[in-house]
Amino acid sequence: MGLRDKLAFRSTEADVETTPPVSAISTGAEVTPAPELRRFRKQHKWDPFLDSSKLDKIDDALVTGDGDKEAAIDETLIQEDSPYAEVRASVPPIDIDMPINTIRAWTIGAVLCTIVAACNILLSLRRTPISISSTVVQLIAYPIGCAWAKYMPAATFTLLGRTFELNPGPFNLKEHTIITMMTAAGSSISYSIDILLAQEIFYKQNFKWGFQILLMLSTQAMGFGIAGIARRFLVWPSSMVWPATLITCTVMYSLHDHRPSDPSQTNGWRIGRYSLFLAIACVTFVWEWFPLVIAPFLSYFMFATWIAPRNVLVNQVLGGNTGLGLIPVSFDWASVTAFLGSPLQTPAFAIVNVAAGLLLATLGAIGLAYGGPEFYRYLPISANNNFDRFAQEYDTKRILTPDFQINETAYKEYSPILLGATFSMSYGLSFATLIATITHVALFYGSDVWGRIWDSKYEEPDVHLKLMRKYKEAPEWWFASIFIVSFAFGMIASQVWQTHLPWWAYIICILIGVIFFVPIGMVQAITNQQTGLNVITEMIIGYMLPGRPVAMMLFKSWGYMLSFNGLTYISDMKVGHYMKIPPRSMFAAQAFAVVWLSFVQIATYNFLRGNIDGICTKEQTQGLTCPGARTFFNASVIWGLVGPKRVFGAGAV
Repeated sequence: MGLRDKLAFRSTEADVETTPPVSAISTGAEVTPAPELRRFRKQHKWDPFLDSSKLDKIDDALVTGDGDKEAAIDETLIQEDSPYAEVRASVPPIDIDMPINTIRAWTIGAVLCTIVAACNILLSLRRTPISISSTVVQLIAYPIGCAWAKYMPAATFTLLGRTFELNPGPFNLKEHTIITMMTAAGSSISYSIDILLAQEIFYKQNFKWGFQILLMLSTQAMGFGIAGIARRFLVWPSSMVWPATLITCTVMYSLHDHRPSDPSQTNGWRIGRYSLFLAIACVTFVWEWFPLVIAPFLSYFMFATWIAPRNVLVNQVLGGNTGLGLIPVSFDWASVTAFLGSPLQTPAFAIVNVAAGLLLATLGAIGLAYGGPEFYRYLPISANNNFDRFAQEYDTKRILTPDFQINETAYKEYSPILLGATFSMSYGLSFATLIATITHVALFYGSDVWGRIWDSKYEEPDVHLKLMRKYKEAPEWWFASIFIVSFAFGMIASQVWQTHLPWWAYIICILIGVIFFVPIGMVQAITNQQTGLNVITEMIIGYMLPGRPVAMMLFKSWGYMLSFNGLTYISDMKVGHYMKIPPRSMFAAQAFAVVWLSFVQIATYNFLRGNIDGICTKEQTQGLTCPGARTFFNASVIWGLVGPKRVFGAGAV
């Protein structure tokens, strides 16, 4: 069975697209194998995804000068498909012509992203926050699109000289991708909401709509701008795999591929991708009722603490809540994937590195807890809370004046801030991680990054990139313009209103996000692990401008969210790259979602603030206690008012 036959999606349902004929991959240019292989060998010298035996074959062919062998390797390794087995298994090396910018795709996408953004704002205020992920929307969009294809009339109309079809035929992969990418922009809640809640509820500052909109647009759109500029580093190279995006692509193809499998190609399996997906989804749905509702102890099966519930040592070393959890048994997939993501989408070498780091950190935490300052023995060894000298959660209200300044006398009479062993280590390790990220990228990918900075045509051979070259590129100046405008919005917000954040501090926080963007993105694209800037931004502003809690919240939000949001958008761009979405269509979908959802989130926020009694109070009847805003407020007091100098400086505990 050839590639064309493997990817011809057949279905008995009228609303699922049948793949049209596929054109050849060739770009029409004559390929000289040797130079292309040399470049490939140089750029993938340290590639952890690539089997070293493939590089050995390239070396052998280049040394012997065997032209036939060079051509064969070039064709199988570079021209026909991706050099990575993970990508080959998830994304076919073809581009099928399909309707993309359809009324159907934009209508479904706009409605779903609006609903998801509004719902996630509300759900984030719950005592136990939950959210609707883009994966959920990806699944929901499929039956909606199929129903549109089946029941909507095939009418056409003309608008601004262009003809649009109400029902362009079967619901296809590229429409589905556009919808998913639009909703992905609204599936995560901006830090801006927590900042606004902390300002209004706890600091009694209400800067009204103007500040809210400028803050939201700047935190959301600035990341989108820098993401588009960084595509040459993080999207176009084949070595930037982005393992998590392969899951999105695989689910997409599974939903649209209703044909039975060929046993000769699938080790004897006859069940098709769509049927297998539905079977696993149904089994998972039934099973998750047990750890989530019926038997919650299955989520964290810490049997050792059941045997010795009053043994402090057993609790600290083997416990799962405030202990190190050294026997991590869980029967809940949601718990397994809660912190580091799914192990199925993380490369094996990254998992081994995480495990090694966890082992070293655990040994360090045990040494610190039992060999460090005495107060560590009385605190939970693993907890992300701030404690007082009574081993209770730190009560920030006891050290604040009525105008929310620190009361030095009350602070000295009450307690210094104490951190658990693992929490204390996390601050030092966060700085070490960022330094290691910069060093690693400079040593292993420095020449590649340098080449892409100075040469706009710097390009390694990659079948997916070659297929994308037939579409008009979204110019970098589009993204640069968005970055500049959103930067200006942030500057206006920080200077016109009384945020106590100087203009030079605002520039510094943006520079932090920009400088670390590509290194953090490259590590995430390879390992599926992201290094956050939230800790370093807290520490820097705490030392730089002590006693300014609102400035601290804004500094952290702009510095961290530029990186976090930008990498989310660029990950979605990689999905579009794999799914062969034209860059300008991708730009339009993402830009619309970023701007529109900024207004949706602000409108939802103000609606909830004005129509829900007692919101963000501990007595709120619906449980809308705003834990995110409370965390932000406590962090602003500890790192903004008290300051890191009192916690980590000379003479501190």
